[in-house]
Amino acid sequence: MKKILVGLLVLLFSAATVSGCSGGNNTNTNTEAAGTGNTGKKVKLTAIMTKHPLTQEFSKMKWLQEAQERAGVEIEWQEVTADWDQKKGTLLASGDIPDLIVGVNSITDADFSQFPGLFEDMTGLIKEYGPNVQAMFDAKPETKVIATQLDGKIYGLPKYQRFWPETTTRQFINQKWLDNLGLQMPTNWDELYDVLKAFKDEDANGNGDPGDEIPMDFAPTGTVAFGAFMPTVLLGSEGITLTDNSGLGYFVEDGQVKNFFTDERYKTLVTFLNKCFSAGLINPEVFTQDYTKFQSVARGNGDTAAVGFTWGWEVTDRVGNALAPQYTSMSPLKVSAGSTSKISWSYDYNSLNYGVNTVQMSAKSKHKEAAMKFINELYDPTVSMQVLFGSLGTNIGDNRDGTYTILPPTDTAMDPGTWKWTSSWADNGAMYIADSLKLTLGTDMQSVGKQTEPLKAALDAINKDTDVLPSMFIKYSAADNNAMSLNNTSMMSLALSKWSQWITKGGIDSEWDAYVKNIEKTGVSKNIGIIQKYYDDYKSNQ
Repeated sequence: MKKILVGLLVLLFSAATVSGCSGGNNTNTNTEAAGTGNTGKKVKLTAIMTKHPLTQEFSKMKWLQEAQERAGVEIEWQEVTADWDQKKGTLLASGDIPDLIVGVNSITDADFSQFPGLFEDMTGLIKEYGPNVQAMFDAKPETKVIATQLDGKIYGLPKYQRFWPETTTRQFINQKWLDNLGLQMPTNWDELYDVLKAFKDEDANGNGDPGDEIPMDFAPTGTVAFGAFMPTVLLGSEGITLTDNSGLGYFVEDGQVKNFFTDERYKTLVTFLNKCFSAGLINPEVFTQDYTKFQSVARGNGDTAAVGFTWGWEVTDRVGNALAPQYTSMSPLKVSAGSTSKISWSYDYNSLNYGVNTVQMSAKSKHKEAAMKFINELYDPTVSMQVLFGSLGTNIGDNRDGTYTILPPTDTAMDPGTWKWTSSWADNGAMYIADSLKLTLGTDMQSVGKQTEPLKAALDAINKDTDVLPSMFIKYSAADNNAMSLNNTSMMSLALSKWSQWITKGGIDSEWDAYVKNIEKTGVSKNIGIIQKYYDDYKSNQ
């Protein structure tokens, strides 16, 4: 799984390209289509989708071509793979967006507030042309809660993908390296440091070169928020329960909303990471590599591994098929041997199985009925299965008895997770995986459960009533959304720059007090107060 959860994972797209692909308001010679004029002509739509860099061209996706055919549309797709968060504002400010924008949280509730009138309220269209969407709302009422703004309007549709576990991130260590060096599995940060030091100094991979090991590696830091597969999960060693990766730092502890960017426990984590970086134990390119490089480096060279300790979704997804047997999924670490802190982990069930604003429609679209018919196709459970895993016959086997089976990659050298992200929209898509769908999952999803077992005690111990921030189910007023968005932008600009600076160059002890004051100036306390109010209201209605 290549989330970029958080961001999943940050997207790059030039302003010129974004502006050039807009055109939901364009005149179209083929204005009639099935359902609008019954001439059989296809309606031409424009659309943007934020996709993973690995994902193939949409023209190669059989299921997508078939869905468009059934809906009577021909879609001109702009496929975005990077820097969307930085360039989106230019597109929205132009007031001229394509007919459809697709991709989990590519458009946010804050965007709806900041650009009123730009997006279509799909409530009426769903009733008339969206039976599959309505079926999702009926079977999973929480999806309608996710979709509905405080004013009762629906500008973005959610997803439900059902099969995913309670956390995005597992931590892996090379057991073969431990065995080569006669080392025990680390149980706390101090022991981890000693193990990483041995990995660096003692030719852990045994190829005769003591300088080619990368003791620790983690995913690229986002440009607007933290994502998955980051060392921030180590905050669980200090009792902080991240929720959906807590990309903006917000978390709940004993019913109180907090932000870890001003928490002393965050300072402790950064200090430890600086100690590791200063000793050469962290990939020196960790703040410059992109996600593709992060993945490829861990694949090593044949059966010679390159990375000793890391975080990822699933072991074959992280290090590839050839090296996967060398790695072991680890339990959460204590801060130190004598620590009495409650051990926690990142609780991500909601963001893994639900998604906010996966598809939006332009209020200026001349072809809203056709656009809704296409959206409705995406929410057909059988189509949704292909949105997530790839086309029938290639990625999914039809057992001809009402059941389906995820097929192994046609390229035996490719792991199932990469195969999924290469073949289809995967987790970035709009979908409804009905609970009634009978689908046998692939080996990667089957193994995710086993690899989560070392984390199970920590996950089970989380008090979901008082220590999980249900962000996905909370809707804010336009004024509060706008205020928090502005404050968060300022906060993250400062926090992200200091994160990389302090890890690579140090200085957190001398700068901490001034930094906390500057973070407070961005309005983080005001945001905490706003979130607390909505959180309390939400909990009181449960």
